[in-house]
Amino acid sequence: MDKTSAILPEDDDPASRPDDDIPDMSTPYWTERFDKAIVTRGRPKAEVTKISTTLRLDAEVLAAFKAEGPGWQSRINAALRRAVGL
Repeated sequence: MDKTSAILPEDDDPASRPDDDIPDMSTPYWTERFDKAIVTRGRPKAEVTKISTTLRLDAEVLAAFKAEGPGWQSRINAALRRAVGL
């Protein structure tokens, strides 16, 4: 077989099936199921959401939190919650 030979579809390839073998997706059976399908993208929404904001901090304070490694924003949030009594 040389490189210019045509690639023929296999017997089980959907493209080689007759049209009467393909289900009619406009029937009530399929329409009802597609209408109920909910497509969600990304991770699930959290019960408690946070607000994105800009906050000016002393360089030393930020460096201290970042030096503790990943999760520094959560640690700042926890420290602020303790400071306000939450």
